[in-house]
Amino acid sequence: MQVLEATHQQQAVTVDDFERLLEHPENRDRLLELIHGEVVEKMPAEEHGLIAGNLVFALSAYNRQHKLGRVGVEVRHRLPDDRHNSRMPDVSFSSARRPLVTEGGVPEMADLAVEIKSPGDTVRQLRDKAAYYLEQGARMVWLVYPSQRIVEVYTPDEDVLILVEGDQLTGGEVLPGFSLPVADVFIDPVETP
Repeated sequence: MQVLEATHQQQAVTVDDFERLLEHPENRDRLLELIHGEVVEKMPAEEHGLIAGNLVFALSAYNRQHKLGRVGVEVRHRLPDDRHNSRMPDVSFSSARRPLVTEGGVPEMADLAVEIKSPGDTVRQLRDKAAYYLEQGARMVWLVYPSQRIVEVYTPDEDVLILVEGDQLTGGEVLPGFSLPVADVFIDPVETP
C-alpha cells in the first residue's frame, strides 16, 4: 500500500476531491482508495491476486446457487455521510437488493469485506480497516494473512476468530451454509499435485 501525497499539505482530502482525482486519465488504471482523508494506492502482487481469485471463485459458486446478492472484486464503497473515505475491499459480498451501480462508489458498505495482506500492509492497518468496515455496517470481515496462512474473522458482536489450515471458513449469518477449507484460500494450482 502506497500513500500518495495530498495536494494540500496536512489537509485531509475529501471524497469530492478524490472523485476528481479519479477522473484524471493517468489514474484510470490505478487502484486508489481514500482512507481517512489520505489517498492510498493498492499495489497487489500475484499472490494477492491468486488468493482473491480463490475466494471469488468459491463465493461466486455459492452465490450462483443461492442467489443472495453480489460478489465483487475491488468494488468502491462510498458512504453518503463520510466525507473522507472511499474504500475498496479486495473482495466483497453485498446482499442489497438495489440497482447495480455502474459508475462511482456503492453508497453503502458490503455485508462481507475481505482484505488480503500485501507486503506493504501492517497488521494494524488491516485491523483498522476491519474496524472501519464494521462501524460502517459490514456484518463480517475476513482478514487474510498469506505468509502465516491464517484468516481472521470479525463480526460486530463476537470475539475475533482466528482460523488456520485445517479449519473451515464459514459465512455465518451473512452466507448461510457457505464453507471453504482455509487451505483452499491459499491453494496454488501450480504447486498442488
